[in-house]
Amino acid sequence: MIKTINIDAPSHQASLIYDWTSSKIDSFGFSDQMDHILTSTTLLIGFLLLLLLCDFVIRVFFKGVFTKFIKKTNNKLDDYLFDNKVFKYLAHLIPLSFSKMLLPIIFVGFPALVSILSKALSIFIAIGIYLLLNSVFKTLRDVLRSSKGFSDKPVDSYLQVIQIFLIFVCGTIVFSILTGNSPWSFLVSLGAASAILMLIFKDTILGFVASIQVSANDSVRVGDWIEMAKYGADGDVIQLNLNNVRIQNFDKTIVTIPTHNLLSDSFKNYRGMQQSGGRRIKRAMNIKISSIRYLKEQEVEGLRKIQILSDYIDERQAEIQDYNEKTKADSSVLVNGRHMTNVGLFRAYIMRYSKSHPEINQNMTLMVRQLAPTEYGLPLELYMFTDGTTWSFYENVMSNVFDHLFAAIKYFDLEVFELPASDDLRSVLSKQAEQTVSERT
Repeated sequence: MIKTINIDAPSHQASLIYDWTSSKIDSFGFSDQMDHILTSTTLLIGFLLLLLLCDFVIRVFFKGVFTKFIKKTNNKLDDYLFDNKVFKYLAHLIPLSFSKMLLPIIFVGFPALVSILSKALSIFIAIGIYLLLNSVFKTLRDVLRSSKGFSDKPVDSYLQVIQIFLIFVCGTIVFSILTGNSPWSFLVSLGAASAILMLIFKDTILGFVASIQVSANDSVRVGDWIEMAKYGADGDVIQLNLNNVRIQNFDKTIVTIPTHNLLSDSFKNYRGMQQSGGRRIKRAMNIKISSIRYLKEQEVEGLRKIQILSDYIDERQAEIQDYNEKTKADSSVLVNGRHMTNVGLFRAYIMRYSKSHPEINQNMTLMVRQLAPTEYGLPLELYMFTDGTTWSFYENVMSNVFDHLFAAIKYFDLEVFELPASDDLRSVLSKQAEQTVSERT
């Protein structure tokens, strides 16, 4: 015989399930109160078993059939969806939604408990939806990273902004579920505490503004080589997000810099150099000034054997001869009129050697100039660009050029100034020794 219990059933289906279970348990001869408890307990156990079965079926489907399908396809999108656990969070949402529908059926005689559990499940569903959306946006981030248009953009910063917004929305919904109030009341309370929130999230707000400006001005991209001596940073940007910038130095150490410091502090970005296709050589050779002199005719003829200088020497000699004839200069004294110097001819040699070098960029600035003389001699500076920007290539080209020039300078009877092994220092020490000996005698 089916007993009638004075309760408010949420639906006709709930009453049928409850009454059917109660009739089966009543056949064992329990009291009405025990019958009610055992019926609810039985339905709860059945409910849990049903949820476990549902979760198992969904996991088997996604991990078995769907995983194999993903691995067989060449499309990267489904791989990103799987790696970011989109299907996992989706699988969890299905049992949660199903359980909320079954709560009134199971706990038909406990309306207060139904209300509490319904709120708890609503909170779990809200959190599950947040995790699902977060994983979807992570997938979108990975897709954008793989595209050429966004490979160097601060995609992580965009994702973190979206994550903060999702957390805010999820928190508002959870607050509304717990209190039973409208979400607007929560927003009003936040307005009163805005000063405290701005203090707590100061770095996040600064990073958010900095990320927008950095992205809008295109001042830094992922993969750029930047240098910030203040923070010991000199390497490639490997991550640019809302709060910080991660830089991998060339010694493989990692430097983390707050994003807003990209606006408040200065830094050097080598992207322009890399895009130009040439890297600058700006290095000087210090010529010993006492070795600079005029060249005699026979010395000029000897240097004419240098192939890249022969045409220059012919042109230069014709120009000098024409000038001396016009000015009627007395050639018996070399300081009269115009004559070739060894340093001038060496400078011309460097210029022509650089123009014929296959690894020097001929479409960019190329010159050899004299700097102001110093106590270390006359700096003869090479200002030119290599025909490549990689570090090893640049260093190799520059070393090869200066190896050749240091060996070639002797043909022009010039000397490179050096200490303490220079001839000037030796002569000074020799004179000091002779003076000491003479004073003693």
